[in-house]
Amino acid sequence: MKHWAVYYTIGLLLCATLLSVMPLQGEEQIYSDVIRLHILANSDSESDQALKLKVRDAILYEYKDQLACADEAEAEATVEALLPEIQQTAERVIREEGYGYTVTLHFTEEYYPTRTYGSLRFPAGEYRSLRIRIGEGTGQNWWCVLFPPLCVGAASGEDTPLPDTAPEGLTESEWRLVSADGSYEIRFRLLEMLSEWTSEKG
Repeated sequence: MKHWAVYYTIGLLLCATLLSVMPLQGEEQIYSDVIRLHILANSDSESDQALKLKVRDAILYEYKDQLACADEAEAEATVEALLPEIQQTAERVIREEGYGYTVTLHFTEEYYPTRTYGSLRFPAGEYRSLRIRIGEGTGQNWWCVLFPPLCVGAASGEDTPLPDTAPEGLTESEWRLVSADGSYEIRFRLLEMLSEWTSEKG
């Protein structure tokens, strides 16, 4: 009888521990509430990498106001409407820098590994993504979060402090997940495993 009580107590403790680290309701929505930006440089040469950053800066600077949307659906519609203009902006920067590279844009689902941006960390998984390929696109990539516009500071070189509350477009649960410290590590990994399992089922 005593052994049964011990096993029962251990089982309850294990269940409580597991529930405490499982994703809070809504955290799994991070994949559908975020739009990522992915820029591929023509090559790894110093000049091509510098050009990639100039294209990045122009896009983040010129469209930051339009991308200050209320939610992902509005942001997605805005990006789709801006695609021709964004391509023209990238091509203009490339021409001004003396290059003749082509620019290819795709706005689609794309897999991202776990990425850290300053104090923010986003789990690996499938995100809606604006993918900009410069020329051959074989150089090192540049990744960030286009919506909510959390990487706009990169265009000005500013280290923008994180807001205390969730930015427009993210729930408080999602914001806690991406801005939390190492105490969310297990929760973070469970969310990534859930995303991988969902992708396999799809």
